[in-house]
Amino acid sequence: MKSLFKIAALGLAGTLALASTASAALKEGAAAPEFSAPAYLAGQPFTFDLAGALKKGPVVVYFFPAANTAGCNLEAHLFSEAVDDFKAHGATVIGVTAGNTDQLATFSKDTETCGGKFAVAADEGAKIAKQYDAVLPMKPGWSNRTSYVITSSGVVAHAYSDLNPKQHVQETLDAVKALEHKGS
Repeated sequence: MKSLFKIAALGLAGTLALASTASAALKEGAAAPEFSAPAYLAGQPFTFDLAGALKKGPVVVYFFPAANTAGCNLEAHLFSEAVDDFKAHGATVIGVTAGNTDQLATFSKDTETCGGKFAVAADEGAKIAKQYDAVLPMKPGWSNRTSYVITSSGVVAHAYSDLNPKQHVQETLDAVKALEHKGS
């Protein structure tokens, strides 16, 4: 009976940890923290600058735990398949991670992940993730799976946190499309 109680308590603790993860993201209407970071596009290094990207239109900043892990590979692949839709609506996509940053050059060009279609940035020590309340609770040195749509004026228009990678693309694409209807 004691072991059943322990299992139930651990389950509740895990549920609470996930629930707090979902509510930890910056809220809609908040100012998006400025950042620049070393990044890769199709294996080529450059420095990504949020302010510069926002001059071109809205930016989807999606945080993911670590390059070359199952869920992150799937999420990157889904974004790569949809990147033309984002571009058609004037949006830039940037993936940001604090995990396995030494693998980002390859990750950025691999056809199973980013396919060279959008940039990924290295967030050593999860410094950017901390500014965005997107740190993975069970591994604080890594980013949580949290996606943001930031308007060209630097305001968070949409935030979505879920460790399951499957809905991040649809959530952010719908939010980018909604910006057009609002005139943002």
